[in-house]
Amino acid sequence: MSYIIAGLGNPGKEYEGTRHNTGREALLSLSKSLSASSSDEEFSFDKKINALVLEIKIGKEKVMLVAPNTFMNKSGTAISKVVKSVKSAEKLIVIYDDFNLPLGTLKISFNRSSGGHNGLESVIKALKTPAFIRIRIGVSPSNAKGIAKAPHGDDKIEKFILGKYKDNEIKELKKVSKKAILAIEMILKEGKDKAMSVFNAS
Repeated sequence: MSYIIAGLGNPGKEYEGTRHNTGREALLSLSKSLSASSSDEEFSFDKKINALVLEIKIGKEKVMLVAPNTFMNKSGTAISKVVKSVKSAEKLIVIYDDFNLPLGTLKISFNRSSGGHNGLESVIKALKTPAFIRIRIGVSPSNAKGIAKAPHGDDKIEKFILGKYKDNEIKELKKVSKKAILAIEMILKEGKDKAMSVFNAS
């Protein structure tokens, strides 16, 4: 298995459609949307990993999609069972929500801190390295200058990220999800540096 793509979020219907589940839900729709995928299979639950998993091919690359069934702050527990070394972590792509980015945008990064995201912090601690690829999907409204209006204070942040998207926001989310698919395809075919130069500039 070359690349592993993980989507962070919380399991359970009560969390579906919430901002904090952006990464998980983007991953679950990924196999159906990737034009390079010839897989008609669906995700299955792997008890050993405690995650929903699906193996597909994107171009010539074998890829495992992993949606942890742990809660967000224990995401690393599941991911560390499939990413077993610091070296293999370099081919891990983690998709997650970022309230410091405006809705409709994404950024690709590598070997950075968690930025206060509990799910990402769990992954870093479990893998004992921050050296993996991240696709950060913006979830916050923006001001007239296009800057994210991020919530402040723990209570406001929790209420915001666990809140559900509004209908008009879902339209924007669908657009950025398509962009995330293109970003993943470029990472696999041309490498993370090329993908960062293209998608972080837009």
